[in-house]
Amino acid sequence: MIQHGLKGVIAAETAISFIDGNKGYLVYRGKEAKEIALNYSFEEAAYFLWHGTFPTKEELASLNQKLKNNRTLPQNIEKIMQLLPNDMELMSVIRTVVSSLGNSQYKWKPTIDEAIRLTAIIPTIIAYWKRKISGLQPVAPNEDYGHVENYLYMLTGKKPLDVHVKALETYMILTMEHGMNASTFSARVTVSTKSDMISAITSAIGTMKGPLHGGAPSDVTIMLNEIGTKENAESWLRAKLENGERLMGFGHRIYKTKDPRALALKEKALEIGQDDPWLALALHVEETAIQLLEEYKPGRKLYTNVEFFAAAVMRAINMEDDLFTPTFTASRVVGWSAHVLEQAERNVIFRPESQYIGSLPFLMN
Repeated sequence: MIQHGLKGVIAAETAISFIDGNKGYLVYRGKEAKEIALNYSFEEAAYFLWHGTFPTKEELASLNQKLKNNRTLPQNIEKIMQLLPNDMELMSVIRTVVSSLGNSQYKWKPTIDEAIRLTAIIPTIIAYWKRKISGLQPVAPNEDYGHVENYLYMLTGKKPLDVHVKALETYMILTMEHGMNASTFSARVTVSTKSDMISAITSAIGTMKGPLHGGAPSDVTIMLNEIGTKENAESWLRAKLENGERLMGFGHRIYKTKDPRALALKEKALEIGQDDPWLALALHVEETAIQLLEEYKPGRKLYTNVEFFAAAVMRAINMEDDLFTPTFTASRVVGWSAHVLEQAERNVIFRPESQYIGSLPFLMN
């Protein structure tokens, strides 16, 4: 039987992550992703996905130093980025620049050090390009800052607030990994041919670029902007539901209960939202919308998904909408590379078949 899009087809075994959409679990190597996001740093979570254990103090210090050593753009990469047209989409820039990193040192088998180099440099690519098209000088990486703090610093040129760093770090840990999604599958297919880490991650970035996968918070942002104030929330939401329209940021294809990533992000949103009008509005809209969804669609159990609170948190930390999918990419590179490494250890080339439905030049008996 044909499974269009390979839906429901198991094509690999993995120890990296597990999703139970009915119970609302997202597990990284046997530990709930939510607990990791709330209690560990980006660097510790990345190490855990790559190695399967949390780092010792010495191992964490070594990883931190390797990340810092690989943040700076090589001169040839800067030249390439200067030559790219300003109207080029940021995801296309990331794809092109990552591909151009693929010199002769990247070969079969892929290594964790390669994963670290890519994880370190992608935030720099994003920040460099964002400032370039905004007419601003690039900001050099700061050796005193951790991975996420440095990313925010390179975007703005200012030391970010600790609460903003932790909110973004929570988001980036929660989006590091999410099973055999389209981009992860792309990465594993590419490396299954005994290609290299750069080629596999380039494939994944190209897949993430598609709006059916990478997504954007713009719909949630538009909704919250249109609502504007807490007082308008119920009438606006009720009008949408009366017209049979979907509320953006509610419901999920996989999760049939509360999205565990949204729950963790909400905790961070509450920390910022005490004094932030935007987040206060988002929290009120969530509460109102869930009540109305139960009224209009009883038993459907439609809750906020990760995009709702991602949009809310991103806006609260002054992250513009066009940085959403690139930032998603900067976190997911950890999961992609973990899958690339896992695929290489027990490699079998992916060779699915297709069913021909065209005409033939002869009759078949």
